[in-house]
Amino acid sequence: MNIALSTTATHLPGRTDLAALPELAALGERERAACLALGIERVAVGDGLSAVDLAVRAGRQALATAGLGPDELDGLIMIEPRAPEAFSTSEATRLQALLGADRAWAFSVGGLGCASVVPALLAAAGRLATDPSAARVLVVHGSKPVTARRYRHPVTVNGDSGQAVLVSRDGPLRVRDILLETSGEFWNLFHVDYRGRAPDRWREECTDIPTYAFRLAVESRKRIAALTGRLLERNGVDRDAVSCYIGQNLSSAALRIVSESLDVKLSDACADNLRDNGHLGPNDALFNLATAVDRGQLPEGGLAVVLNMSPAAAWSAMLVEHGGGQGGAVCL
Repeated sequence: MNIALSTTATHLPGRTDLAALPELAALGERERAACLALGIERVAVGDGLSAVDLAVRAGRQALATAGLGPDELDGLIMIEPRAPEAFSTSEATRLQALLGADRAWAFSVGGLGCASVVPALLAAAGRLATDPSAARVLVVHGSKPVTARRYRHPVTVNGDSGQAVLVSRDGPLRVRDILLETSGEFWNLFHVDYRGRAPDRWREECTDIPTYAFRLAVESRKRIAALTGRLLERNGVDRDAVSCYIGQNLSSAALRIVSESLDVKLSDACADNLRDNGHLGPNDALFNLATAVDRGQLPEGGLAVVLNMSPAAAWSAMLVEHGGGQGGAVCL
């Protein structure tokens, strides 16, 4: 795979202590205990900012960091928000207009929850592979919870963030390979029944908590272990040659599942970002990767395995090599 992550910019609005979220007072005793045990202490909250607002802020910062104008983009891929602001509109072309990326192809991808960053990267790779004249594709997402309640029982607490990743053929972080698997068995495990209801009555509900807590957990252990093994084997990489392993931030229990299934220690960036921001949807994994790079946990020449899983359900494993050179990761 001939793509690289040239620049990653993550926009984080102000943080609110978990205990200060108004909804906590309305939770039952069992739900409140589960929420407080997630490993989250603060949540990124951008009141008044839409998913598009967050995406635009991250996109502008990524372009500024890369020293590029929006007219130099060949592609703009938006990871679609879980709930659009309006039906029958194009938020991808709206983002294109706000960024001023008039020359770029713009479209959206999604459908896999927090694992949707993977098809976005694959789409960017496809554009670069099929069009020799294309050199730069910006993958962008604004993460906002679907409902006014941030706690999704029993999974996580959703925070707000924007992220933009400049994908090119060359850059400091080379994506050597990506594997993705999905399953339709859990397609409706979580849902929001919104038709005929005012938005303030929307609730994201788990239709079967035992299935999430046990069956999906067991399936995720197997899938993540198998995917990682296949990823390393087909790239001729020994497990001991991997500098760091990266997961995404649902809860401390979910991080433990990934760690135990692979018998490895995940980067401290995962637990730290979970604690300080909550779950940032599709932005989690690359935010954690950028944090690990900034901390020197992925040195030049080192390899990282970046893992993702979604209750949708989807699982992915990505092999990234730090080749050095220009580029960077920015967190606002």
